[in-house]
Amino acid sequence: MVALQFLTFVHNGVRRVGVHKDGKIIDVQAALAARLDEGGEGHPWELAKALVPDDLRGLIERGEPAVAQVRSAVQYALERSGDGGDPVQSRLVYGFSEVGVHAPILNPEKIIAVGLNYMDHAKESGMEPPKNPIFFSKYPSSIVGPGAAVVLPPSSVTSKVDYEVELAVVIGRAAKNVPEEEAMEYVFGYTIMNDVSARDLQFEDGQWVKGKALDTFAPLGPWVVTKDEIADPHDLRIVLALNGEVMQDSNTRNLIFKIPKLIAYFSRLFTLRPGDIISTGTPPGVGMARKPPRYLKPGDTMVAEIQGIGALENPVIGSE
Repeated sequence: MVALQFLTFVHNGVRRVGVHKDGKIIDVQAALAARLDEGGEGHPWELAKALVPDDLRGLIERGEPAVAQVRSAVQYALERSGDGGDPVQSRLVYGFSEVGVHAPILNPEKIIAVGLNYMDHAKESGMEPPKNPIFFSKYPSSIVGPGAAVVLPPSSVTSKVDYEVELAVVIGRAAKNVPEEEAMEYVFGYTIMNDVSARDLQFEDGQWVKGKALDTFAPLGPWVVTKDEIADPHDLRIVLALNGEVMQDSNTRNLIFKIPKLIAYFSRLFTLRPGDIISTGTPPGVGMARKPPRYLKPGDTMVAEIQGIGALENPVIGSE
């Protein structure tokens, strides 16, 4: 079975869903259209677009039939390459330098971020470990993709912006009142989120969202790895490096509330939709807990990395 790492890319102003494979990007719609055309189907491009939407949320909403079409299209592109064909020249496959890579999901209905979900992080924050998940929202306007800049607001807004590497879960189908033992059936895949946080705003008056949901404060990506690629999401090394220095280094086995618990808990409160993102919390090592504190500044580079998924790199720039 072809492994799938879904991403969103733009070429010549056209946005498409792609699959990452061995450092290349397979254009899913183009590969499917080529396969359909070779099979004698009429109007192959129109049919390919109908079968596989050009945004990942839409594809996830279509469910397994759409994913099966993607697998066939990717296999077709790989076989062409293996037979001596040149899929790059035929525009089924692109190099990263040829395209712009965006966040894999640009328009989730909900971004649910979990706070204090690693015991050591709760302790370094000076807070009691929660008895139930603590959560807050980020907004689609917070999302930026790999390589995109995190923009620090003016110092009059915040002067204490922090990094937080997190494992993010992408929901695969509508979930309401899901039993914990069935919760993993609702997972589409996993990606990385950097829960960038303005600490002075977050703790100013107890309204965490205003310190968490600023523009560019949710780097996401570089792709979504389907759940079949991750044997155990609760045994993954999770690391963040700032300017090459490792600041956070832990393992998802240290999550207080595991993924099934989070899905079951949230689905009792509201319906989870395909493409929704649950960011599961950050391990210890954040900037505010260091002595002296280590907050982000223009010129910094953050690399958030999770075993089995990849690395998400974002520069930091100022707005002043």
